[in-house]
Amino acid sequence: METDLTRQLEELFREASEAHHQAYIETDGADPEWPLWYADYLRDKLAPLLDAIFTKSELVYMLILVANEQPLTAPGANWARYYAKKFLSLYV
Repeated sequence: METDLTRQLEELFREASEAHHQAYIETDGADPEWPLWYADYLRDKLAPLLDAIFTKSELVYMLILVANEQPLTAPGANWARYYAKKFLSLYV
């Protein structure tokens, strides 16, 4: 079950990345405020998967935390899988 949930979360993070890139195609995906956009996109989709309720601020915080942590603890790792596993470790 957890591996299926990990896969679902990983796919959701990749989906968000692709949607973000399309939304910011004119800047080739560059967006210094990306956590705000991702939080809006992910909030309602993450909640049922993790059986959790997030405020936008909480989700922005988590996204920034994981974005800063991943290069230090797992440089070169598959970012979407890292995010999925990190969110699982915190909410399941």
